Amino acid sequence: MKPNNHWLNFINGQWCDSSEHTLISDPATGENFATIACASPEDIDSAVKAARECVESRSLSACRPAERAQMMLRIAQEIKAIAEQAAPLLVKENGKTLADAKEEFLIAARYFEYYAGMADKIEGKSIPLGDDYIDFTFYEPVGVSAQIVPWNFPVDICARSLAPALAAGNAVVIKSPELTPLAMTWLVTACQRANVPAGAVNLLNGKGSVAGAALVEHPDINQIVFTGSVPTGQLILQSAAKYAVPSVMELGGKSAAVVFEDADIEQLIESVKWGIYFNAGQVCSAMSRILVQREIYSLVVERVTALAASLEAGSGMEQAALTPLISAQQQQQVLAMCDKAQAQGARLTTGGNTVAGLKGHFVEATVFADVTAEMEIFSTEVFGPVVAITPFDSEEEAWQLANGTDFGLVAGVFTQDLSRAMRASRALQAGQVFVNEWYAGGIETPFGGIGLSGFGREKGQEALYSYVNTKNVAIRVAAAKA
Repeated sequence: MKPNNHWLNFINGQWCDSSEHTLISDPATGENFATIACASPEDIDSAVKAARECVESRSLSACRPAERAQMMLRIAQEIKAIAEQAAPLLVKENGKTLADAKEEFLIAARYFEYYAGMADKIEGKSIPLGDDYIDFTFYEPVGVSAQIVPWNFPVDICARSLAPALAAGNAVVIKSPELTPLAMTWLVTACQRANVPAGAVNLLNGKGSVAGAALVEHPDINQIVFTGSVPTGQLILQSAAKYAVPSVMELGGKSAAVVFEDADIEQLIESVKWGIYFNAGQVCSAMSRILVQREIYSLVVERVTALAASLEAGSGMEQAALTPLISAQQQQQVLAMCDKAQAQGARLTTGGNTVAGLKGHFVEATVFADVTAEMEIFSTEVFGPVVAITPFDSEEEAWQLANGTDFGLVAGVFTQDLSRAMRASRALQAGQVFVNEWYAGGIETPFGGIGLSGFGREKGQEALYSYVNTKNVAIRVAAAKA
């Protein structure tokens, strides 16, 4: 898997090298520390063919669902067994803290446990058509699922799609992110140790323009699952349209927390800490906007600014409160957006620069106040530790501001008024609404967006039905002979 810190692809049950390699760097230092095989279009074709053979052999779909459930539980156990060993590698390539890296592996295991419990509950139904007919539906696997994973939570998000796909009896070809592909090899190792059939799980790293394009354009792909940027998602959908391939798209966000004057401020500040500064703000569902009722606006700006200023930056191995951005390019993009926000009139209360004394890709925890709907920072995703704060006067204005972007991934409301919270749940245009805690919910709760945030749902029972096709059988019952 990793001779001399060189990592491999996984095709048809075997670890495979390729003629081209790519360097992997540590975002906390900017230094290269490993290489990984870079998949060619031929490698992609081999992986898809292996997955197709697995599907046609029915090694997963024909067995009793309870057997698939047991396989899923074995995978979960293997992930737990390697979490301690694998987590430092995720820190090294991704920058997140060691505690968060370990938790990411445990969350991955939890996905397999959760969908193991559903593998034998994918049940059809009987439809009454009168005494002359018997009609029923059942679910079949979609076939070969192509899954393109982002760099910010590679192990978590890979497991999020891989687990329900396997539970439903599909074979999977995974395209790992160019920047953080290494820890995912441990996830696939867990599948290998759990005796998953050859071809059921394939893992390939490579450039999106080469390996990713070859995967989504392959005629033997039956489904595409993508998490990433809007422009890339749009390109993938153009390829999917060629063969009418159904897709699940989890794209960007510019999510707003609406804070009313009766909000619990301590609860809010704790949510801000995790909502925008966790993983250096590199979270699609981050709390990137805070809309505050004018009566408490100054107080919230003051408290959020104090929180941001108190966060010390450092490497993930040091358990720092503020970890690095993934790359120098991402760092420059975030800083450029901060400069533009100031040029457009937003008031910088703290941050907005690199972190002095650190050579990695760090940006200070940043707060902009007095942000208006006309400013780019109000409506454009930053994907960094930057929050924009805007005042409002009425409930109607709050909903209008919150819904004033092209995105609709998540939203939140902070209030002690239950009726207002319920009004918010209907008024906020998002796939998920948090009340009094950002990131409330879990593996069991459906997740996905509307608008430019994508479509389809991951997590929860609802996600499982993205990985199956419904088949109906209608039978005319012969009349009894006289």
